[in-house]
Amino acid sequence: MPFSISKDEILETVNMLQTENLDIRTITMGINIQDCRGISGDDTGRKIYEKIVTCAGSLVKVGDDIEKEYGIPVINKRVSVTPVAMVADGLSQDEMVQVGIYLDRAAAEIGINFLGGFSALVHKGFTRGDRALIDAIPETLAWTERVCSSVNLATTKAGINMDAVYLMGQIIKLTAALTANSDGVGCAKLVVFCNAAEDNPFMAGAFHGPGEPETTINIGISGPGVVLNTVKKYPDTDLGELANLIKNTAFKITRTGELVGRVASKRLGVPFGIVDLSLAPTPAIGDSVADILESMGLERVGAHGSTAALAMLNDAVKKGGAMASSYVGGLSGAFIPVSEDAGMIKAVEDGALTIDKLEAMTCVCSVGLDMIAIPGDTPAETISAIIADEAAIGMINRKTTACRLIPAPGKKVGDWVEFGGLLGRAPIMKVNPFSSAQFIKRRGRIPAPIHSLNN
Repeated sequence: MPFSISKDEILETVNMLQTENLDIRTITMGINIQDCRGISGDDTGRKIYEKIVTCAGSLVKVGDDIEKEYGIPVINKRVSVTPVAMVADGLSQDEMVQVGIYLDRAAAEIGINFLGGFSALVHKGFTRGDRALIDAIPETLAWTERVCSSVNLATTKAGINMDAVYLMGQIIKLTAALTANSDGVGCAKLVVFCNAAEDNPFMAGAFHGPGEPETTINIGISGPGVVLNTVKKYPDTDLGELANLIKNTAFKITRTGELVGRVASKRLGVPFGIVDLSLAPTPAIGDSVADILESMGLERVGAHGSTAALAMLNDAVKKGGAMASSYVGGLSGAFIPVSEDAGMIKAVEDGALTIDKLEAMTCVCSVGLDMIAIPGDTPAETISAIIADEAAIGMINRKTTACRLIPAPGKKVGDWVEFGGLLGRAPIMKVNPFSSAQFIKRRGRIPAPIHSLNN
């Protein structure tokens, strides 16, 4: 029997696009830059710039053309590159900053808003290049507009590099200080990972992993509004059946992403990579993961039951995506960034949602403690300890976890940070006042868990 699509299915998809905030959040082109090493930071940066402009010069136009032809909003066109610390190993800290500036120029030249890959993979230790890049992060993020940075400092196989955890607390504090005139916005472009995904298309944590091809197209699709509408339609349905309904909705959303990815891949002459079906919220009303959880019956996100509700949502999204495409990857699930989700912001304002509850919810969500503003006087060791807790959750549970923490200079609990656009705004959240300094200063490496020995 020939494949056919009913009128109702067409109208349903049109409604998702027009009234439920369904969109392609990002088309991200991954580019291998390992052949761009030069004799200096300037030479290396110039070669990287030329390769990005050559490979991704038509990325924005292709994304815009697909949006016009298919009526599917394509919000962002972005690029990720091989972790720069691998390419520029042997360069100095100042030369790493030079490379970062060339990345920013390349992003501006091709018309994208973010470029990821100013990154280092240090889950088992540092190379000289890793350390130089990490030391260069604060200046690079302060002096550039579009560059995003990430550091992977733990995996289930390797354990947690506590030397890196200790260092990243200091790096985050310095990054905030150097961007103090904009509420520490540099920290909004810096992610610290456990079990980082090599094909993640979402910023700020995207990089083109060492196992990826020369170039690839990865699609990040987002549909909190569509899932919210599904949940609202069935206020009395039991949770098992509701999970099935969410799964079916995720299937339909993923098919949209698959279509856009295949078309973009063909037009750009770049291999198709993966579809990342992530419920990535925005500050827009109706585009909130918190609203989905509250529509399930929670008075406010953060109430008891929030973790269970999020676990069910995340699992249903993954199952629906896996049914729809053989190439689902990245993070694929539900994100809970505070500043980018209007419902999360409201829950914090009402006192329903704390960092401790968010940490519990990260055990079952797709990322971790994301876009959380904390007091500017939070000690570096406390920031490191928060990172260590998230890394432990990821390591033990064999999942990706991350921290994007913003110690806003001069701000205290009750104040706000304002970033605008997709980064949104956030209330300053209280952190535990008791010290973790002596624990963090032990440093070393927390060994991998016993279940990592599964070869």
